[in-house]
Amino acid sequence: MLTREDVCSVIKAYDVRGIVGEQITPEFIRGTGAAFAHLLRGEGESTVAVGHDMRPSSPELAAAFAEGVTSQGLDVVMLGLTSTDELYFAAGTLGCAGAMFTASHNPAQYNGIKLCRSGARPVSQDTGLAQIIDMLVDGVPAHGGPAGSVTERDVLADYGAYLRGLVDLADIRPLVVAVDAANGMGGHTVPEVFKGLPLDIRPLYFELDGTFPNHEANPLDPKNLVDLQKFTVEQGADIGLAFDGDADRCFVIDEKGEPVSPSAICAVVAKRYLAEHAGATIIHNLITSKSVPEIIAEEGGTAVRTRVGHSFIKSTMAETGAVFGGEHSAHYYFTEFFNADSGILAAMHVLAALGAQDRPLSEMMAEYNRYEASGEINSTVADQAASTRAVLDAFADRIVSVDRLDGVTVELKGTSAWFNVRASNTEPLLRLNVEAPTRGEVDELVAEILAVIRA
Repeated sequence: MLTREDVCSVIKAYDVRGIVGEQITPEFIRGTGAAFAHLLRGEGESTVAVGHDMRPSSPELAAAFAEGVTSQGLDVVMLGLTSTDELYFAAGTLGCAGAMFTASHNPAQYNGIKLCRSGARPVSQDTGLAQIIDMLVDGVPAHGGPAGSVTERDVLADYGAYLRGLVDLADIRPLVVAVDAANGMGGHTVPEVFKGLPLDIRPLYFELDGTFPNHEANPLDPKNLVDLQKFTVEQGADIGLAFDGDADRCFVIDEKGEPVSPSAICAVVAKRYLAEHAGATIIHNLITSKSVPEIIAEEGGTAVRTRVGHSFIKSTMAETGAVFGGEHSAHYYFTEFFNADSGILAAMHVLAALGAQDRPLSEMMAEYNRYEASGEINSTVADQAASTRAVLDAFADRIVSVDRLDGVTVELKGTSAWFNVRASNTEPLLRLNVEAPTRGEVDELVAEILAVIRA
């Protein structure tokens, strides 16, 4: 019998994630599928699309989940290998719930599930995961009716055509594009989506391999961008694109091999949307640069700030009618993509902006880089709450305000610098982000805060 502590260690704020063979087993996943289906059946849902990434454990876990779903009388559409945003596309266009088996950027020993309702609507602790936890602990109610059916469907070509219909790249100037798929699902989706466009794709690590033999599929960590930075310059590429394991995130490298801030990408895409949708609402999370709401306001839009995490962004987009949302972690959300996130759709917007003018990417992006930032710095800590309190105590005499929307966001006296410290929902980490007018101020604040966190 599973204890509540066991289940809660795996089912996080907005997804399911853990170590395969220890926390994530076929039996656990079968029960999770049954619980999800019982929840959906009570809401009138009838079908769940199930996709999986290239991790060695993913096909077996997806099959176990399907068994759990069908045991509750719901039908399953098995999509096979998909990116996470391809799964959202299926849920949006087929009008069914979805389950994606992936651990995104986590190392090879992890796996998990991202769940959504029909139309790619998010499932989080507040909208279903807490009920699934209760059922896994107390027992999933039996279903007395017939079992559901399992069919197979490949939606890759339809997904590619749909994305090409959202961003017109047919008439841009030809671009050389270096792409690091990190042996993840980008190697599966990029060739299909970019097919027939004026893009000369230079592939790096496109072989699907969930053991990640070249580097981890986590472009948020600078060490995992090094190969693409070198490759982009060597290939004489106009731009480099780095995808995470399930390809729902995309990082950008300029022609000089320098990383482009995800906040700057958020501002570029926001500006494109506001040119088409005057006065529209744009979502940004609280870690993005202050330049993002500044640029949204300058372009006549309305900026809405939210906490970190895809389920929070998606629900806020639905509530506000926002046309676009962006996060510091290179998740980008689109109203015409069911309010879901898509790394490759964000990349297409950047390619459209770059290809519509003659400047190199580094020059085009200069106007969006107004502040210096640390990037996200992770520290393993024994007690996340205690470490956070220690940071606040250390800065007590310099604090102008403390915002607790997500972790603590601290505005400091005598400067426009700010920092955020928040606990990870999926790992025993404390995450630090710092922004300030100069690199020197950023480095000094980072050193001071980390000294407290890691004491």
